[in-house]
Amino acid sequence: MADKIYRVNMNDMSFKIEDVPADWMGLGGRGLTSTIVAAEVDPECHPLGPNNKMVFAPGLLSGTSAANSGRNSLGAKSPLTGGIKESNVGGTIAGIMAKLGVKALIIEGIPEDDSTFYHVHVSKEKVEITAVPELVGKDNYFVLDAMEEKYNKKVAVMTIGRPGEMKMLVSNISVRDPKGKLRSHGRGGLGAVMGSKKIKCITVDAENYKEVTYADSDKFKAASKVFTKALQENPISGEGLPAFGTNVLVNIINEAGGLPTRNFRTGSSENAEAICGETMAENIKERGGSTTHGCHAGCVIQCSQTYNDKEGNYLSSGFEYEMIWAFGANLGINDLDLIAEIDALMDDLGLDAIEMGVCLGLAVDAGILEYGDGKEAFRLIKDELANGTPIGRILGSGTGNLGKIYGLVRVPVVKNQAIPAYEPRAIKGQGVTYVTTPMGADHTAGYAVATNILNSGGYVDPLKKDGQVELARNLQIASAAVDSTGMCIFVAFPALDDPACLPALIDMLNARFGINLSGDDVTNLGKNILKIEHEFNLKAGLSSADDRIPEFMKYEKLPPHDVVWDFTNEEIDEFWNF
Repeated sequence: MADKIYRVNMNDMSFKIEDVPADWMGLGGRGLTSTIVAAEVDPECHPLGPNNKMVFAPGLLSGTSAANSGRNSLGAKSPLTGGIKESNVGGTIAGIMAKLGVKALIIEGIPEDDSTFYHVHVSKEKVEITAVPELVGKDNYFVLDAMEEKYNKKVAVMTIGRPGEMKMLVSNISVRDPKGKLRSHGRGGLGAVMGSKKIKCITVDAENYKEVTYADSDKFKAASKVFTKALQENPISGEGLPAFGTNVLVNIINEAGGLPTRNFRTGSSENAEAICGETMAENIKERGGSTTHGCHAGCVIQCSQTYNDKEGNYLSSGFEYEMIWAFGANLGINDLDLIAEIDALMDDLGLDAIEMGVCLGLAVDAGILEYGDGKEAFRLIKDELANGTPIGRILGSGTGNLGKIYGLVRVPVVKNQAIPAYEPRAIKGQGVTYVTTPMGADHTAGYAVATNILNSGGYVDPLKKDGQVELARNLQIASAAVDSTGMCIFVAFPALDDPACLPALIDMLNARFGINLSGDDVTNLGKNILKIEHEFNLKAGLSSADDRIPEFMKYEKLPPHDVVWDFTNEEIDEFWNF
């Protein structure tokens, strides 16, 4: 049975299972979500109104035996940035959707009766929409347990917590991972979009699917073997990430002077050793946790971990660099255990770690809390934000809005989205990605850290302007294409350094579908995705004036290198000349 488009209308509680239009057949993941959003969503619509849509799509290789192919994409108009958004996640959802034959799940409309929330269940032949008043006001793990009990664990689950119900712009959508914990469709406030459609959770049948088919299984296996070998033999994806997780970056970025500290006032932190990946790994080993496991089936990089407290009790998993940076260096907390407690709380509530951490860092400038006060940060999230108090609502509206409400000047956002864990003044290629990507400040859109800091794909001096626009452009084009395959971002490291890696990825696509893509075809796919997203944003009212770094970074020198953001507007606008 060919893949289908599953379309759910929350206005009249109906569903359709449609054939895939010819123009969409060769697309998956981000390429498909952005294409559908651009085709079907009015760019001028209110993101939380009836005319926005949510589009879920597994990657082109999701559901196959290809290593690290378990990413699922979600597209919509972002209520945080006002532009197009794609967020991808690991967990169990991508493989299950692909094996069920769901090319894309499109959710549109808003219920006429908004007095409760609903559960959407997708199975092979139908979609069921059920009111779930008993889940209203409950958070993610409660919902996860309820759904796993209902379906005897043979189900993929996506859910929102209370912040999503309240349509807070810091809310995300949480996804069950293979160990029964949670991963996040983070950034852009997409949990608020799900909340606006009155959907508490989405489940996808994991029992009545069949394995994906291959046009040439022998060629696929041969290419997959080469690809896996490239991932395992690369020093970053094969050694550094499995040993220390993404948090291996704390010391690396700190030494480079690019670790944003105390709301982007300096590029290095005196707390780095206390919160770094090496310290985290030591804690994990001493406490009987796990230093390495995958966030989805088939992952060979295994950069996730299980982090326990001093008594050996579970605290958190998927304890990532960006989270640890946001609450560690940025907010000044030097206790990894406390940061892990906050991480677990935010998992349960469904909060974007980057947006929340940067927002709380800015809240110090607003006089709401003090640097290093992790207990108060925990309380603000647990008692104020989760319960929708006035100050909780303000924090839940995100970094940019907090800055406006308190009349602050040093507000680290691009397109109203918080800047992540790499200082754009000291890692300039990453800064170019922040200002030019259609997604708002997003490090994954074009990970220039690879070449600026980690020497992958050559080296471009992070402190100089030379070559940064071209670097960010090439990486964003490649990332858009990779996001369409369902591959993890970390395949970029061997793809940049091992000449066998990218051809093997293309060979897998060709063997899976019986097609004949070339490297140029993949590059053109990435270019086309970026152009579709950029055009959507222009129609939504964004312009080149939104492709700008916060002004304070132009005149405030960043220690220890005393660098500023020194690109002209013309140099940045040159990005789109391709």
